[in-house]
Formats: sequence, C-alpha cells, structure tokens
Amino acid sequence: MDLYQLEYFLEAARQRSFTRAAEKLHLAQAALSEQMRKLELDLGAVLFHRSRRETTLTAAGEALRGHAEILITQAQTARRAVSDVEMLRGGRLVIGAIPSVSACVLPGVIAEFRRQYPAVELSLLEGTSESVAQWVELGRVDLGVVQMPAVGGRFEETELFAEPFVLLVSHGHGLAGRRRVLLAEVAGESFVFYRGRARDTAQAACRAAGFEPRIACESSELETIRSLVDSGLGIALLPELATRNAKGKCAVIRLSGEVPKRRVATLQKSGQPPSPSAAVFKSLLVTQTRKAHKKSGR
Repeated sequence: MDLYQLEYFLEAARQRSFTRAAEKLHLAQAALSEQMRKLELDLGAVLFHRSRRETTLTAAGEALRGHAEILITQAQTARRAVSDVEMLRGGRLVIGAIPSVSACVLPGVIAEFRRQYPAVELSLLEGTSESVAQWVELGRVDLGVVQMPAVGGRFEETELFAEPFVLLVSHGHGLAGRRRVLLAEVAGESFVFYRGRARDTAQAACRAAGFEPRIACESSELETIRSLVDSGLGIALLPELATRNAKGKCAVIRLSGEVPKRRVATLQKSGQPPSPSAAVFKSLLVTQTRKAHKKSGR
C-alpha cells in the first residue's frame, strides 16, 4: 500500500466516480481502476460498490477512509517539515563550543543567524574541546568549535583562526606595568590554570621555557580564573580570547620570544553532509572570524 494509492482512493471516494476522480488526478481512468484493484488485493477487501451511475464505499472502504486521511495529513506535514528545514523556515540547530569562543566569538554570529533565520531553533552547548568533539561524533551537536587538534573520531575540520597565549596578572602584581615579558621570567610564580586543551598548551609552553609550573588552582570557568588572579592567588597563561573581558579586573601582558599559540577550528562529522542550517551558520562563523582577525592584523 503506497501513499499515492491512498490519495487516489480518497479522491475516488470524494467524487463517487472513477471517471471524475481520474480527471481530477490527471490520470487515465484505466490506470486509476488498476491502482484501486491493486489496493483491494493488497488489503484483501473490496473497497468500492461499483455501478454505472456512481461508485460508493463498502464498509471496508469506509473503515479505510479515516485512516487514509490521517496518513495523508501526516505525510503532508512531514513534507512541509522537511521543506521548512531545507529552506531554513524551521528545524533545530545545536552548536557545541569551548567557553572562550562561545563567550567572545559566537554572540555576534548567533545574532546575525537569528536575524536572518528567526524560525530556526538554536541551542548552544559549552564544554572542553574533548567534550565538544565527542558530541560531534555522537551527533549531539550539528557543529563544534574546538581547540585543535581534535581527538576521538574522524572529522571535517575548518580552521577559523590562530591566537597567541598571554599572561593575566592582578593590577597589583609586579609585572602589571610591563607590556611584554619572557615566559621564563615567571618561572617562580604560582599559576591558575584553565582546564582543558588550553591547560595542556600552557603547561607545555612552561616546560619548553625551562620550568615546571607550580599550580595554585584550576578551574573550567573563565570568570572564576579572572577572580582568582585578581585576588592574587596566582597568574594565568591563557589564550588571548579568554582575556578579552578581563582587562577591567586584571592586566594582560604579551609574551616575547617563543609564544605559544592555539588553533581554533570547526568540527563536523566526516562523511556526513551538514544540515542547511549548520552550513549557513558555519559560513557566517568563518566569514566573521576571518574578517575580525584580518582586521586585527593576526
């Protein structure tokens, strides 16, 4: 039993005539009659009382009509839903991102996406690069934004930007007035580390500079790190983006010499084409971030 057969059946029931129904459906009458015969064979029941004057439904036909109307309505609803998603008139988009990107990069992109496509429901999930990569792999998010390299699956990666790490110190710290320092100069300091891939990069940079960093505290919340640095608990070695909103509380100092950097990229599941909404969001994100970094000269 196919949907088109049910559509033919309902039209024949409405018109009470195979001839009139065939005209409405732009079919030859013989073709319509053949499809109704196949439907009856499939269901094992006679659906029509056929006569020269008119064609009416049998009891079995009446039983089928209600269910056929529901099925056709559901199919039409499904077609509209798919069309809405394809045309960005509906559907849902889930983005996963590391916190510094979701706080400092995504707001403008989300605002523009919402302006252009207000009917698409958009959700944002925050997590470490490892968590976001896992969400992409499991299909929990449509698009991820992480610090590279990504681990845990096969992904399609599109680099957005590369950024340097900088030092964050309290305004009362002895280095607060400096514009640049060598990382080796802070070997004796206590560090407040930002959990996740950024911590791994920061620790590796300290070791490359000749010392093992002394960890005072760790946190996965940027605001907590800023508050701890401001309180004098320690200094932080962070991606520049993570310090964008910290200048009121703390001092940001650039590094000289070998400066650690991180690459930020979008992730999509390899071999799986993105949804229309994910493709549009990614395009907006790539355009805005590259434009911003080109303007800043990085």
